[in-house]
Amino acid sequence: MAELATIARPYAEALFQSAKADLAGTAAWVDSLAAIAGNAQLQQLAGNPNVTDAQVFDLVSGVAGGALPAHAANFLRTVIQNGRLSVLPEIAAQFRALKNAQAGASDAVVYSAFALDGAALAELSATLEKRFGRKLNVSVAHAPELIGGIRVVVGDEVLDTSVKARLEQMRAALTA
Repeated sequence: MAELATIARPYAEALFQSAKADLAGTAAWVDSLAAIAGNAQLQQLAGNPNVTDAQVFDLVSGVAGGALPAHAANFLRTVIQNGRLSVLPEIAAQFRALKNAQAGASDAVVYSAFALDGAALAELSATLEKRFGRKLNVSVAHAPELIGGIRVVVGDEVLDTSVKARLEQMRAALTA
């Protein structure tokens, strides 16, 4: 949604500029806050006019473990006071994009029909980095509907070597 991206951009850029010293640490707490803020019940509570910003802050920081760094708490207070809690997941996504751009890396999601062990994931990661020509932050998602193989999504690029994709190609060829 373009509107969310427009609202989130200044927050993400300001956070990125202020966190240049510890981008990895900041990315960790921003991602955890974004996961918490994505909860529909929390969004409903935050939108209730009878609930104060302080109560919402206490709830979110409590769920986050209460061990937020001072700058994280200040950031969260600012987001809540400005009524932008629902935008926090988009802020986190844009922050990650800025962090990746600086490091020359990209996020990659590997959808696999079967679980991948550490050695297989390391080998796959190295192969994918060669294939895509950049450093990748690889995460794995289980997708049994693929039947076998993997599907890799890096930004807007997709590499699909799954059995499901091959069967779809064969079906299209046979019906054409």
